[in-house]
Amino acid sequence: MSVHVQNSRMTTARLRQMKVNGEKIAMLTSYDFTLASLVDEAGIDMLLVGDSASNVVCGNQYTLPVTVDEMIFLTKGVVRAAQHALVVCDMPFGSYQISEEDALRNAVKVMKESGCDGLKLEGGEEILPIVRHMVQAGIPVMGHLGLTPQSVNQFGGYGLRAKEEAEAAKLLRDAKLLDEAGCFSIVLEKIPAALAERVTKAVSCPVIGIGAGNKCDGQVLVLHDMLGLNQGFKPKFLRHFASLAQEVKSAVGDYINAVKDSSFPSTEESY
Repeated sequence: MSVHVQNSRMTTARLRQMKVNGEKIAMLTSYDFTLASLVDEAGIDMLLVGDSASNVVCGNQYTLPVTVDEMIFLTKGVVRAAQHALVVCDMPFGSYQISEEDALRNAVKVMKESGCDGLKLEGGEEILPIVRHMVQAGIPVMGHLGLTPQSVNQFGGYGLRAKEEAEAAKLLRDAKLLDEAGCFSIVLEKIPAALAERVTKAVSCPVIGIGAGNKCDGQVLVLHDMLGLNQGFKPKFLRHFASLAQEVKSAVGDYINAVKDSSFPSTEESY
């Protein structure tokens, strides 16, 4: 198996150059030091400490419950692990929607306390003043359009977004506005591939897709999903690059049996 390994730290400038060069960007979520270390060593370009931690780590149905302090706690471990990858932290629901002042205060808190390289915010034109405020303060911002999980209650589910012409036009406009406001990258989630290709060509910053076809500048998946650890989540866009759930259960079963029959620890494993 070959892996793509870079020795120097990834930067937002290098990401932009990758887009110019036509080099695809690989991104995965991560929520802890141990797994982030392995993913970083494998050569990943970006690590996202997603608010999907609410689902994956905490077992919540939605991303909404996770807090700023919880995101900081998780991101600290990932930052310690990342020797190469650029680390982005999701701003959780409620941390940037109240006011520009409140958003900037929370953003500065996350950047200072977690040590991450940038923040991801969901939304388009409606959060533009907040994005500009953060960028002007020196905070790298990643946008997120299409299916925005923090708005799940408004959308009424996790269905495909921007199927209709009006929503597609708004998404394209929102992407251009985020790009002009200084976003270093934009995530497009669960939208038609043809629209994602249009957006990718229309903006200067790198576009990262998830369920948005292969014409984006890069891709992102939830690590636990692509490793086959989450058994019940199988959307169309997800590919399992491993099937670790069964391996974990098998290993734990072997451990249980070894404890029950007293074969573990053996004489060699005892002091």
